[in-house]
Amino acid sequence: MIVSYILSKIRAWRLYRETIRELSQLSDRELNDVGLSRWEIPYVAKKYSNA
Repeated sequence: MIVSYILSKIRAWRLYRETIRELSQLSDRELNDVGLSRWEIPYVAKKYSNA
């Protein structure tokens, strides 16, 4: 049980980092098109990765 918990946290962290990396590659204009500001990227990544 503890192993599955740890693995789920690792997966969530990886998804968080991947989301930040991908969103950070967008230009400010592209981010604006999807309704985000650059400062919101960590918050959005955390929300959708459950990290």
